[in-house]
Amino acid sequence: MENIFLVGPMGSGKTTIGRQVAKRLNIQFYDSDKEIEERTGADISLIFEIEGEEGFREREIKMIEELTSKRGILLATGGGAVLSEQNRRCLMSRGRVIYLKSTPEKLLDRTSKDKKRPLLNTEDRKKTMLDMLEKRAPLYEEIADFIVQTDNQVIKQIVNNICEQLDLS
Repeated sequence: MENIFLVGPMGSGKTTIGRQVAKRLNIQFYDSDKEIEERTGADISLIFEIEGEEGFREREIKMIEELTSKRGILLATGGGAVLSEQNRRCLMSRGRVIYLKSTPEKLLDRTSKDKKRPLLNTEDRKKTMLDMLEKRAPLYEEIADFIVQTDNQVIKQIVNNICEQLDLS
């Protein structure tokens, strides 16, 4: 079984959908943000507070390097993982990359009550989200083997769609 990597913005469903796909395919699931939190003993917002985004991104690069080296896993990456060229290379060369895509409105709705997203703790969440998407969407598209729209489907439909696209249904 080849590796499967989920990329996309925060709120696109990478962790929720990733867990379900991994369960369906009976493979190990990893979430790079969760792995960083477990190893450091601190949540992402605290890491951002202490080390800044740059410090977090350095940790993320090491984690993605390590996790993508495993075999037969499904990895949900953090929304900004694609900002690193090294991460993009690891993802593209070590597995199938699926971009979970959603509209800005849906992403804002899904993340509206979540206070654990340091990059969205701004005065204008919508502008912040649009700015992030403008920078990151071309990178998600560049490395994706295929794109799955997650807006108006239930999780089961999305999981089925991914398994069909992977030709593993």
